Amino acid sequence: MLKDSDRIFGDDLHEECGVFGVFGVDDAANLSYYGLHALQHRGQEACGIVAADDRGELHVVKGEGLVTEVFNQSNLSTLGGSMAIGHVRYSTTGGGGMLNVQPFVFHHFTGDFALAHNGNLVNSRELTHYLEMRGSLFHSTSDSEILAHLIKKENNESHRIFAIIDALNMLEGAFAFLIMTRNRIYACRDKYGLRPLAIGRLGNGYVVSSETCAMDIVGAEYIRDIEPGEIVTIDSHGIRSRDYSQYKRHCMCAMEYIYFSRPDSDIEGCNVHAFRKQTGRLLYKEAPVEADVVIGVPDSSLSAAIGFSEASGIPYEMGLIKNKYIGRTFIQPSQQMREKGVRMKLSAVRSLVKDKSVVLIDDSIVRGTTSLRIVRLLKEAGAREVHVRIASPAIKHPCFYGVDMSTHDELLCAYRSKEQAREAIEADSLEFLSEEALLEAGRRSELCMACFNGRYMTDLYRNAEQTDRDKNC
Repeated sequence: MLKDSDRIFGDDLHEECGVFGVFGVDDAANLSYYGLHALQHRGQEACGIVAADDRGELHVVKGEGLVTEVFNQSNLSTLGGSMAIGHVRYSTTGGGGMLNVQPFVFHHFTGDFALAHNGNLVNSRELTHYLEMRGSLFHSTSDSEILAHLIKKENNESHRIFAIIDALNMLEGAFAFLIMTRNRIYACRDKYGLRPLAIGRLGNGYVVSSETCAMDIVGAEYIRDIEPGEIVTIDSHGIRSRDYSQYKRHCMCAMEYIYFSRPDSDIEGCNVHAFRKQTGRLLYKEAPVEADVVIGVPDSSLSAAIGFSEASGIPYEMGLIKNKYIGRTFIQPSQQMREKGVRMKLSAVRSLVKDKSVVLIDDSIVRGTTSLRIVRLLKEAGAREVHVRIASPAIKHPCFYGVDMSTHDELLCAYRSKEQAREAIEADSLEFLSEEALLEAGRRSELCMACFNGRYMTDLYRNAEQTDRDKNC
């Protein structure tokens, strides 16, 4: 996901993707359109929908751009049937381009199938080499295509579940896969539980989504989260569950709660807004400050700012206003124009911050560019002091599981002390939330916090580690 303020500021933290599937409901493609629109925050580069018609033939519409740009009444009318899967994309492994736009469709005499993937595989290079040595030809540069090649072609559709199990056990990393054949959908989640995936009921059919907010949009009733290491088969017999791995952990990516997911989504029984609000309360408990107003950075930090305000008794104000009508492709050809772009995208309310001591709440600091420019923006508007409080620990390590933080050199806090980071963003004070507080906020025993502490859930393999080394050379 591309944070709105980051389009201008360049502190561009991205998420990996979102998936949505419908089974057993008329006009499944149209419902998928609305589901993908609700998941648009998870990827704005490209999107697509594959639908199965009444004869089991797969039809696809996909393209680069937003959901509302790619789909229209004309092309959606070509996607009939009661089963469909969809995808919104921000590119991770393999980069962008039409060849990498999902869902992918694969044709074979044993039965066609489509595939959509949210996440990132850390052993993609090794698996690609393994497959190419055995004759596989790749049509994209996306690691998502690997699963299709790993599914043994000699298995017919009635035995495909066993081929999928074998294939999934060769993958290492973070993933939520939707696989659609002519008459069923398989929903698969990685054994570490790094990426969210939930299932709901809609009439006599079912919906699968990266986030529950998309279920609400189409009127589906949430049933449960798909478990780590689980495959859920959805077909005319209903839903069936099978574990493909006995090694299971509930290590949801902490950034799903902190930043990526919509506040109206529930992830593994915890509402995202409630989680963020609680982090704000705990942030005040751990790092109190005397100030006149509390301000959140729109939009993902507002919940934490409300919590900080409630715990501290310091009034919460809308001191920063985001202009929602700046296009995705807004261009700043010069430094002077870029500086003007800051004010076009985000502006300070001068009457609320002038001569005030401000507590600025943000969800995270990645490169520090955003924080620096917002601090300057507030001080130029007359703020006497700007105390920055971050509702997450300091990001010190790259992520190899689908979040666009691939090198240490990109990260403000990787090689700087807290005081050096404070100086870099020109704040009067800077404090971060503890890892323990994140677990308390979600009432969880574990989360993936590798970007904070360097303790990765998986072996990284050569391709992931090399990415960091290459970019540091």
